[in-house]
Amino acid sequence: MTGRTAIRGGLVITASDEIHADVLIEDGRIAALAATGTPAADAFTAERTIDATGRYVIPGGVDAHTHMELPFGGTFASDTFETGTRAAAWGGTTTIVDFAVQSVGHSLREGLDAWHAKAEGNCAIDYGFHMIVSDVNQETLKEMDLLVEEGVTSFKQFMAYPGVFYSDDGQILRAMQRSAENGGLIMMHAENGIAIDVLVEQALARGETDPRYHGEVRKALFEAEATHRAIRLAQVAGAPLYVVHVSAMEAVAELARARDEGLPVFGETCPQYLFLSTDNLAEPDFEGSKYVCSTPLRPKEHQAKLWQGLRTNDLQVVSTDHCPFCFVGQKELGRGDFSKIPNGLPGVENRMDLLHQAVVDGHISRRRWIEIACATPARMFGMYPKKGTITPGADADVVIYDPHAEQVVSAETHHMNVDYSAYEGKRLTGRVETVLSRGVPVITEREYTGHAGHGVYTPRSTCQYLN
Repeated sequence: MTGRTAIRGGLVITASDEIHADVLIEDGRIAALAATGTPAADAFTAERTIDATGRYVIPGGVDAHTHMELPFGGTFASDTFETGTRAAAWGGTTTIVDFAVQSVGHSLREGLDAWHAKAEGNCAIDYGFHMIVSDVNQETLKEMDLLVEEGVTSFKQFMAYPGVFYSDDGQILRAMQRSAENGGLIMMHAENGIAIDVLVEQALARGETDPRYHGEVRKALFEAEATHRAIRLAQVAGAPLYVVHVSAMEAVAELARARDEGLPVFGETCPQYLFLSTDNLAEPDFEGSKYVCSTPLRPKEHQAKLWQGLRTNDLQVVSTDHCPFCFVGQKELGRGDFSKIPNGLPGVENRMDLLHQAVVDGHISRRRWIEIACATPARMFGMYPKKGTITPGADADVVIYDPHAEQVVSAETHHMNVDYSAYEGKRLTGRVETVLSRGVPVITEREYTGHAGHGVYTPRSTCQYLN
């Protein structure tokens, strides 16, 4: 799309700066910024002007951990790439990185091709892929090199889910050694799945079948142990490591220790661990099943340590791990057996607003909000400064954000294709007003003006935190 857009009078917030500035957009990119009211800003000419007075002008969110249409536990995540990316746009996120899945016995390429087919022509916003590696062998290792070359530069492995995605320590070490050579980044689901399965079996034998037992068997100590083990395997391999969905204070401590040793180890947490707890898992009448995800929700006292980790940069990123399953017909598969509840929560639409609430509540600063939600995920996964900031040359992924609007989160009003909200009834201050994706308005003053197919696949360079 050609033509110029000027965004005038807002407070431009990036990870590094806050400035009252006008922003000029041309041909889908940021063309210029100039302090509001200066001759340079006044000289901007544009066909379209957006008045951002009293608003924040922020980069579009980068959600580096989503699962659209993921097959899991005999069913599929309820958001398609079409519904999920539309909901993301409503929530001020303009780029997702989803996970293509290698099935055991199949090649990485087959998995990647299958996910390209799901996403192509269906996305409202831009997207990239990580690769889930479920079957490490000589062919897989060679394929990893090829994927890095073509812009799939991160690989996820699981210490959990034996029989599905699980990799043993030897397979993990081999993949880490390969990524140390090819520049890829290993992402780790760090939980001791073998030990967890023993506790699951014992709990069910005792008749402990309710959703709350999902949290009780997936011990924080098993998350910490697996995090420690992943760190040491990566250290031996000479590879960087990114630990996904960190939920336990003991796991944060392992990351902090490794970072204090100077190791290239990174950690992500998610809004559910910052705002929800085992109290939700214990809700009666099987309502707790809505909150079953892995790593699980923890007791409330873990929240303070996660916020602290975000402030001290022992945790660098907040992603959603968006993986929605409807309560009716999907979560209900686990009635009478918590181990059969599909694991995952909806959240891609809520992340930017929840983190703004954290600014209001004093947990983080405005710039840190943008850093953990936009800039760092873009840098971590090789998309900066094209994504994640507002600077000349960057894609014009821009959100006009009203910091004073009040909203109540509800399944009645959200746009995710799921029949409940994990944050039902929560009052938030701050709301997305207008969203531009590469200069094109996809949300215009709280109306959806985007379309499936606007979003394009985005190849990525390697992690920008490594030499």
